[in-house]
Amino acid sequence: SRVHRGGTPWSHVTMSNARYVVAPTVTVLAQMKIRLTGASKGHQLLKKKADALTMRYRQILKEIIDKKEGMGDIMKASFFAMTEAVYSAGSGIKYTIKDNVETASVKVNGGMDNVAGVKIPHFTPNVIPGESKMDLTGLGRGGQQLQNCRKAYIETIELLVQLANLQTAFVTLDHALKVTNRRVNALENVVIPKIENTISYIKSELDELEREEFFRLKKVQKNKAKHAEEAAKFKEKEMQASGRGSSSTSTNLLAVGEDEDVLF
Repeated sequence: SRVHRGGTPWSHVTMSNARYVVAPTVTVLAQMKIRLTGASKGHQLLKKKADALTMRYRQILKEIIDKKEGMGDIMKASFFAMTEAVYSAGSGIKYTIKDNVETASVKVNGGMDNVAGVKIPHFTPNVIPGESKMDLTGLGRGGQQLQNCRKAYIETIELLVQLANLQTAFVTLDHALKVTNRRVNALENVVIPKIENTISYIKSELDELEREEFFRLKKVQKNKAKHAEEAAKFKEKEMQASGRGSSSTSTNLLAVGEDEDVLF
């Protein structure tokens, strides 16, 4: 089987041991340190964002549970009020109600909420104030029951709008929380370890190059010293040889002998 450079089989090399393919230089090391700083800051910010989203997510979940628990009682009261109204005013009252309705008395206003940079749709029920024809419906028979039924169903509509608002925010936050947690895990388990492994690799390679350069300089100095010593020995031998030759061929000025004639 193939073996990793560090001696570990390739089958045992995980993502945390991976690194970027870069040249081991000082410039690349500085760039990797900058990337590591940015990745660490991004991880911290995303972690804070995930915590804020989780807090809001749990708060909305609690509100949804409370609303759904109370929705059963409100719906039951609304249907019971409608039964009372039909019994009091008669089954033909529905045609009178249809004729008196001109515009909606409850409207839904839309907006956007911002939770840690996540845009969440926001819905609020808006009951239009003022008198309408419905206030005069059923004056002859069952008017009080009709008004009670109308108020009960307005409360039901308001609750349904609030529940729709919470459900929409819940789904949106759930998606945003999954994306944020995925990014946090990617930075924590893949990107940052990969950059750290790359920095460690560059440092080890630079240390190795420094040791090689130091060894090369020592070798050069040693060779220079050796050559200087050999040159000194060779020069010394030459000087000794030249000294012996000059002493053997030198003439004695004090020796007695006949001088040559000098011609003027």
